Amino acid sequence: MTQSAQVGAQLKSWRERRRLTQMGLSSAAGVSTRHLSFIETGRSKPSKDMIILLSECLEVPLRQRNTLLLAGGHAPAYSESALAETPMSAVSDAINRIVDAHDPYPAVVVDHQWDLIVGNRAVSILTEGSAAFLLEPPVNVLRLSLHPEGMAPRIANLAQWRTHVIARLRREVEVTADAQLGALLEELRTYPSGGEWHEDETSSLLVPLRIRAGETELAMFSTTTVFGTPRDVTLAEIAIECFYPSDRETAEFFRAKLQ
Repeated sequence: MTQSAQVGAQLKSWRERRRLTQMGLSSAAGVSTRHLSFIETGRSKPSKDMIILLSECLEVPLRQRNTLLLAGGHAPAYSESALAETPMSAVSDAINRIVDAHDPYPAVVVDHQWDLIVGNRAVSILTEGSAAFLLEPPVNVLRLSLHPEGMAPRIANLAQWRTHVIARLRREVEVTADAQLGALLEELRTYPSGGEWHEDETSSLLVPLRIRAGETELAMFSTTTVFGTPRDVTLAEIAIECFYPSDRETAEFFRAKLQ
C-alpha cells in the first residue's frame, strides 16, 4: 500500500469512527468533497498541514495525529516529553502542587493507559489490602479498583462503580481507537460484576465510590482535571483524578487518619 493510500485509509477510518460523511468533514475543514475523496482513496497525497487540519476537525488525539503524519510520510508535529525532562518542569511542579494540596483526600495522576504516575498519601487508604502484584509499577488504577484481589471486595457499591468505570473506559476506546485500552476494557469485563445495578436505584447526582475502611464506609465522588490546549502528547494524555468526601463522616475519617 502506498503512503497516500495508507494515510487516506486511516483518515477515512477516523471519519467513520466520528460518524461523519465526506460532505460533513469537507464542510468542517473547508475543503472540497472531491479533494477529500481523492485523499481517502489514495489518489491525492495530503500535505502535512492538510493531515493536521483534518485531524483537528476529527478530534484525533495527538498521539494518533503523529501516527497519521508518519503514515503520510511526514515528521511528527507533536513532541512527547517525559515529566522529568526540563521542558515539562513547570507542568510537573503544577501537578505535584495540585496533588499535595488535595491532602487529606485521595488524588492520583494517570496517563492515557490509566497507569499511575503519582498519588498522594491518602491513596493508600483506598488500596489497603490489595494484592502486592497489583501494586507493582506500572499500577493500573482501573485494574486495581475492579480486580477481585484489589479494591473490589471492599467497594460497597461494586456493581454501580464497575458500570461507571467500564462505561467511561468504553467511551475512551471509542474516541481514541487505542488497542491497549481496548484490551484493558475486555479484561475488566471478565471481573466479577458485583451483582446487578439499575440507574433508578439511586438519586445521587454523581456516581459515588463507597469503600469500606475497617468498620467505616467511606463515600466519595471524583473530579477529573486535564490540561487545556496541549501541544505535547504526554501532556495531552495526563489526567488528575481527585476524590472528595460525600458526607461529613468521610471527611472526618480522612482528616483523623492523615492529620
